Amino acid sequence: MRKFVINGGRKLKGEVTVSGAKNSTVALIPAAILADGPVILEGVPDIEDVHALIEILGDFNVSTAFNNGTLVIDPVGMKSIPMTTGRIKSMRASYYFMGALLCKFGEGVIGMPGGCFLGPRPIDQHIKAFEALGAIVKNEQGAISLKSSENGLQGTRIYMDLVSIGATINAILSSVKAPGKTIIENAAREPEIIDVVTLLNKMGAKIRGAGTNVIRIEGVQELHGCTHMIIPDRIEAGTYISLAAAVGEGILIKNVIYEHIEGLISKMTEMGVRMDIDEDSIFVWPSEQLKMVSVKTQPYPGFATDLQQPLTPLLLKAQGSGTIIDTIYPKRVNHIPELVRMGAKAKVEEDTILIDGPNELQGAEVAASDLRAGAALIIAGLMASGTTVVSNIEHILRGYAQIVDKLTALGADIRMIEDESNEN
Repeated sequence: MRKFVINGGRKLKGEVTVSGAKNSTVALIPAAILADGPVILEGVPDIEDVHALIEILGDFNVSTAFNNGTLVIDPVGMKSIPMTTGRIKSMRASYYFMGALLCKFGEGVIGMPGGCFLGPRPIDQHIKAFEALGAIVKNEQGAISLKSSENGLQGTRIYMDLVSIGATINAILSSVKAPGKTIIENAAREPEIIDVVTLLNKMGAKIRGAGTNVIRIEGVQELHGCTHMIIPDRIEAGTYISLAAAVGEGILIKNVIYEHIEGLISKMTEMGVRMDIDEDSIFVWPSEQLKMVSVKTQPYPGFATDLQQPLTPLLLKAQGSGTIIDTIYPKRVNHIPELVRMGAKAKVEEDTILIDGPNELQGAEVAASDLRAGAALIIAGLMASGTTVVSNIEHILRGYAQIVDKLTALGADIRMIEDESNEN
């Protein structure tokens, strides 16, 4: 077990470069096994989730090489074996192997996915898509067993009852080689879906409509290897933009696609944060007098659920009263008790976060309950006077590449230590 120790109260300045998108990468890696030759992914973030997926690929007898942000995946010798325990159960995105294995082998057994607990996160829409294509799906002692019918998978019409990124991607992965046409209606529109479709089309797939709510797929017989550059991580970009507004003396965030974070940018502009937006970068000016706003998360292109927690510390600096309502994950509120430990005037009432500001935060011992809650605690620790110790940082390391190095380069006093209290 490791911890972050942060000595706060410093003003940060300089520049930081955003890594490749975590939420793209964890879908692109399972997608790559559909190829008949090597796939090269560039801009891969060096995060725990990537290393977990590489380990899973090894269990499937897929050869990999990861160096300097480039991941080579060669699935030529891949074997279909049941994966019910181990790394496959440690992360949410492991469910993408369900769609990929069903497409590649017509079968698969995958343990129920883990990851951050954000309240109920059912996979019924994934299963609905698999069954619509002709698969037989069974839940056997906590593992999902998939098998195509005697006639194999067939193109079909799939309607998503709920807008779901994961279910949309799994529907795409499972249907990309199904004979005939597949139409996915009420599909999610996130940039990460476009990224996955871009890779698949480079591999020889025939997919149209990514980025809209109707995706059309014409099944192909073969998919080949290719090289693909991953899009920038819009959640990491938003995290550093929020951090820059909270504790910055002028910070340039590089490798940003502005259109991917317009929901966040509009809220921060409403707060009074000054930003210079360039083609692929955003400069955030020092922010002192900020106005409180209310936030309501929505499916893309609305305000992203993954950014409400990283924005919360900045709201604590603002004048007035505001609310945060997460319509995607209403239970995504576990960062609030930790911020209260640091002196935040905030509370949760019926899944609505209520905030009064401005706040003067003090260092404290806090714990990250999930990935984005951990990011919020880091920003709060940088804002606070005194020392903040953040535990459960394994959540954070799952999604933020080189975070200590990036923050240190901006002038932050942050270090990672081993938790000696857990040693025998």
